[in-house]
Amino acid sequence: MRTHRWVANGFGGLDDFEFIADELAPPSVGEVTIEVRAAGVNPADLKHAQRVVDPADLPLPIGYEVAGTIAAIGPDTEIASGGGAVGDEVLAFRVRGGYATALTVPASTVFAKPETLDFPEAANLLLAGCTAADMLRAARIERDDTVLLHAASGAVGVTVLQFARLRGVTVIGTVSPASAERVRAFGGIPVRYGPGLADRVRAITPQPVVAALDAAGTDEAVDSSLELVDDRSRVITIAAPQRARADGFIALGGTQPESLAFRNTVRPELIRLAARGELVVPMARTYPLADAPTALEVVAGGHPGGKIALLP
Repeated sequence: MRTHRWVANGFGGLDDFEFIADELAPPSVGEVTIEVRAAGVNPADLKHAQRVVDPADLPLPIGYEVAGTIAAIGPDTEIASGGGAVGDEVLAFRVRGGYATALTVPASTVFAKPETLDFPEAANLLLAGCTAADMLRAARIERDDTVLLHAASGAVGVTVLQFARLRGVTVIGTVSPASAERVRAFGGIPVRYGPGLADRVRAITPQPVVAALDAAGTDEAVDSSLELVDDRSRVITIAAPQRARADGFIALGGTQPESLAFRNTVRPELIRLAARGELVVPMARTYPLADAPTALEVVAGGHPGGKIALLP
């Protein structure tokens, strides 16, 4: 099967990206070939290509999550959610090389697509969803807790808000004034970031802020979190690992053993929530697959206004 896909031929960023043609071998036992209808675009896609430095990894496939239809399935193989046949609509996460017209992946990464999500939404469900759920796990969030969330209007932030609303958790979310209504729509209490942030948070709630979740990575986010939360083991960042090492709080990463195990096991629950309409994926826009560098530039800018998908 013919495919066109994006790879990185070096570690310098988008200038090293190339759109190539390739041939896919038929899937073997435990594998599935997916005809891609949408590929999710995430900041991690570019960061990974800039972080890997072993020339043996080149050319490096780009993209971690896709949605599409099964084009072929290996012998004696079932997808992770059970069954699986040519033509079935599916999504897959923790794949390598999702920026493609087709790719072959381990069947363990493939799940039936909920009918409630279109292909661009399904292609953006699991990376942000697993990250958000892992942050809540690591911070030991419980019902009636009050939590500070930085970058609350971003993809991970909006997913945290939805989980928190289902669990009866109060979330105060830092935003720009333009994004305040977005946070309210998902059940959060918006607070403007900028000087005086900690005092504005204290003015919003008489309850103690028991945990802070940082998806922004700014010094202000870290400093206000440490000022408001007494227990540093409940200050969680996915964006400021150097500050976490220096100041003794928690930096999460998807390759850490505990996080990896949790994120793998939580995928079916996220899909069930999406199927029931209790977890939605706000989309900003789509781009043709050939315009992947442009889409990555928008995501890397930090304010895409929702999720972005590539359409082959």
